Amino acid sequence: RHICSKSIDGDILPPTIQKLMKGYNKYLRPFFDNGPVTVGMSLDIASIDTISEINMDYTATIFLRQRWTDERLCFEGNKSLSLDGRLVELLWVPDTFIVDSKKSFLHDITVENRLIRIFPNGTVLYALRITTTVACNMDLTKYPMDKQTCTLQLESWGYNVNDVMFYWTRGNDSVSGLDTLRLAQYTVEDYYTSVSEAIYETGQYPKLIFHFELKRNILYFILETYVPSSLLVVLSWVSFWISQSSVPARICIGVTTVLTMTTLMMGARTSLPNANCFIKAIDVYLGICFSFIFGALIEYAVAHFCTLHHPDAAKIISYGRELQRIEDEMNGAVTTITSNSKCPKPQDDDSSLSKCPPSESEPKGERKEQEDQCTKVYYLLKKVVCFLNCCQVENPHYIDNYSRLSFPLSFIIVNLLYWMYYLYL
Repeated sequence: RHICSKSIDGDILPPTIQKLMKGYNKYLRPFFDNGPVTVGMSLDIASIDTISEINMDYTATIFLRQRWTDERLCFEGNKSLSLDGRLVELLWVPDTFIVDSKKSFLHDITVENRLIRIFPNGTVLYALRITTTVACNMDLTKYPMDKQTCTLQLESWGYNVNDVMFYWTRGNDSVSGLDTLRLAQYTVEDYYTSVSEAIYETGQYPKLIFHFELKRNILYFILETYVPSSLLVVLSWVSFWISQSSVPARICIGVTTVLTMTTLMMGARTSLPNANCFIKAIDVYLGICFSFIFGALIEYAVAHFCTLHHPDAAKIISYGRELQRIEDEMNGAVTTITSNSKCPKPQDDDSSLSKCPPSESEPKGERKEQEDQCTKVYYLLKKVVCFLNCCQVENPHYIDNYSRLSFPLSFIIVNLLYWMYYLYL
């Protein structure tokens, strides 16, 4: 139905609310018999208050603006008509809802934050100020070097695609406010809009999706977690320069760094979900640091044990030298016997052709077999002595000397591999 204003003395007089609503049925959508009504939408992100990794959601305050044309509300003139927000109950409005919203509310201070504006051609502008908490599935595998892509999805609750069609009024420019938005831990890297359809058992419904990508600022975590944990690892290396006889000093450093590292690991997990089935990047780094600190404590335990229970290495070395001397003597004896047991070269005369005496072959064979057995026993003893020499530390103080180089070098290599993997892969 067309409702038009009347002209008096050439002036356009806007109709009163009563005349505008006369015969209007808010329970029927516009173009009820003439195809779907198209609803254009735009968003203004006022703020993103919190982003929770524990609950996997974010809370944002938005201005939602919807435009559609209702042929029953057209009037003559060139000025729009602004209505009180409380009169929205008299008009038909789209049944738009936020799909992944956990809880939402409409601001009502000092009155409900609604705006209704009607244009002469029947176009209706309906704006709302909403604070909503929306679910966002996060992948925290690379936390705190992660990027999260969250969405804000708008759908029609009861009207399917045959009744209502949604579209963004200006494409990607339909969403504003993110360029000037400042977040505590994140930076908005990119955002875009898309149009889709939601398919349910009851039919197909129009859907608008707003995607935005958040990159976490790692500087806070470097100062809060990475630097302290690395310094604790370096502090545990101080014990390598303390004498092994200073048992209280070295034990105190080792135990203190282990307990401090444990407290740091517990504090880093308080802001994250307790029950998650994936290992985060920060967990890997804290585990590496804890392993190095615990290894420094174990290193002193091993060095001190070797100092108290160190066997006489000189005896093992002298025994090895004695075996070497026996080997040389045996090699000389075998060489002599071999040279003496050779048969003489045959002469041109047939009478001079003779073989080794058969009577001497048997004793020489027995000696050969005994020498082979002695050689096998000797090599077996030699292997045992070499194994004992490898397992024993000649000087337990060398353990600290080796640790002064191996621990820092290993920690640097592990750090390079860690940062290359999580930053570039």
